[in-house]
Order: sequence, then C-alpha cells, then structure tokens
Amino acid sequence: MSDEDSETPATELQGGEENELPIIQLCGLVEELSYGNSALKTETEMFEKYYNKLEPRDQQHPRLSEIKITRAEFAQLRGRYRSKSRVGVDRAIGLSYDQKCELVLKELDDMKDEIRHMRANAERDLQHHEAIIEEAEMRWVEVCRAVHEFKKDVLKTISKKKGSILATQKVMKYIEDMNRRRDNMKDKLCLKNVSLKVQRKKMLLQLRQKEEVGEALHDVDFQQLKVENAQFLETIEAKNQELIQLKLASGNTLQRLNAYKSKLQRSTEMSIHLDKEILLRNELLEKIESETLQAEEDRAKAEAVNKRLRRQLAEFQVPQVMVYVREKILTGDLEKTIKMWERKVEIAEMTLKGYRKAWNKMKTTNEHLQAICPPGK
Repeated sequence: MSDEDSETPATELQGGEENELPIIQLCGLVEELSYGNSALKTETEMFEKYYNKLEPRDQQHPRLSEIKITRAEFAQLRGRYRSKSRVGVDRAIGLSYDQKCELVLKELDDMKDEIRHMRANAERDLQHHEAIIEEAEMRWVEVCRAVHEFKKDVLKTISKKKGSILATQKVMKYIEDMNRRRDNMKDKLCLKNVSLKVQRKKMLLQLRQKEEVGEALHDVDFQQLKVENAQFLETIEAKNQELIQLKLASGNTLQRLNAYKSKLQRSTEMSIHLDKEILLRNELLEKIESETLQAEEDRAKAEAVNKRLRRQLAEFQVPQVMVYVREKILTGDLEKTIKMWERKVEIAEMTLKGYRKAWNKMKTTNEHLQAICPPGK
C-alpha cells in the first residue's frame, strides 16, 4: 500500500463533494471502498498479530479495533488526512509485496502448527474417550453379570419362599460374597498400582540419568523410535482385536454356560418330579400286587366251589318219569289246597272284621246309655 493508493479515494471523495455524483455511482463507490476496507482490515489484523508476537507483551500498543475515537477527533484526523493528501507528502505507510508474502507464509506456518496441535489434542481426547467407553462397557458387562447372578441366586429363592429365614440368609451371603470379591479386586489393583509406581520411578530415574549424561537423540534415532512406535501401535491394535475376540468368546461362553445352567436346573426339576412319580407308581404297583394276591385267593376259592358244584352236577341223577309225574300232580294238589285255605283265611278275616266292628258299635252304644242313665238311678 502506497501514498498514491491512499490519495486516490481522497481525491475521488473531494471531486465527488465538488461535482455531486449521482446516487448509483455513489453506491458503487461505497461498495468498492467497503471491499477495499475489508481487505485492508484483514491485512491490518494479520500484521498486528505478527507484530504482537515480535514485540514484548508489556510494550504492545493497543489494536486499532480497540481504540475508541470521538466524532470530533475523527473529523480532526480526517482534516489532517485531507491536508496531507493535498500537500502530497511522499510517505511509505504500507508493506511491500515481499513483506506481505513473508507475513502470509508465517501466518500459514502458525496455522499449520495450530492445526497440528489441535489434531494431537483431538486424538488424545479421542483416545481418552475411547478408554472411558471401553471401561464403561466392561463395567456394564460386570453389572449385567452381577444382576443375572443376583436374580438367579437370590430373587428366585425369595420369590419361592417369601419372608423365610433362608431367603434372608441367601441375600446376606450374596452381599458378603460381593464384598469379599470387591476386597480381593481392590487388593489386586493396589498391588498393580504399587508395581506401576515402581516402574514409573525406574523410568524417571533412567530418563534423569540420560539427561545428566547428555545423551542426545539424532534424526536417525527419532526415525527408529517412530518405526518402533508404529510397530508397537500395530501390536497394540492386534492385541486389542484379540482382546475383543476373547471378550466376544467369553460372552458367548457365558451365554452357553447360562443356557446349560438353566437346562441343568430344568433337568433337576424334572428328575425330582420323576422321582416323585416313581414313588407313586411303586405304591400303586404294591397296591396292584396286593389286589392281585387277593384276586388269586378269590379265584382259588371260586375254583374250589366250582369243583364242588361240578362234582355235585356229575353225581346228580335224573328221577324216573312216573315219579316226576306223581310229584308234579301232588305239587298241583298242594298248591290248590294252599289257595283254598288262603281263601278261607280271607273269609275268616273278613268275618272277624265284621264281628269286631259290631262289637265296637255295641260297646259304644252301651257306654252312651250308661252315660245317659247311670246304674244307680
């Protein structure tokens, strides 16, 4: 930016004030000046940023955007600027193209460094969040396993035997087992923490010794460390994949184990049911055997009676015909005699009933007469 560039808008403004340009040209001139002002503002901000990096913090001047100027001061500065432009003093108030190029390249390098730092921070945050997610997933698996074991060991017993001492003992035993398991895990983690602290002290001691000796790493060493780091990262990735596969296998194994446990429980219940059924069938078999013995005894008695009757039937002899006819005639006569006597008995009973009725009537009449005329009178 040179004095000629700064004088051209001033002369145009001065000429515009004298000749009073039309509104369309004024709008175009305002738009062009706005575009130029925005470009100059960007260059100024970039130059201020570069200048603030070079100058100490306590000697930094305030930014142009932070300077507040009143309307009178602005008019005074504008008048000074117009007077200077009219005089035409040659003064270099801008940067050359080489300086601008250098400034832009410096800003580009700073931007690349900032992007690199942001990418490193983002990767570190991503690894941190991935570690948190993995820890949360492991914790969730442990919680699901604990809930499943609690439901299997405690809730089923409590639902079957509500309010019983056995359910309370079961809950207390489960809580004691969980506390003991957590204590064991805490001891293991404490030992691991102690070992990691010892390892950290060793690494810090080695690093301090290297710094004291003054051992410097060259570019070749850095390249070798990068290669080793890449190899270790590949190994870690492979181990992580293997760990994920083992976790999946462990989950599948746990599911199969739970399925086999449920199948074993069903088989145990079925075995208990079958034992009860076998006992009932054995009792029924004993009852059937006793009934079979009783039936055998009854059959033996029936066979004895049948043999006796068969013997009697074998010894039975049919009488002669004349004897049968005579007995038949005698039986008919006896039946007729029985009927005749039955008729006579009926007639006698009827006669007796008539006599009883007449006697009762006579007795009633006598009693009535005695009641009317007593014997003393």
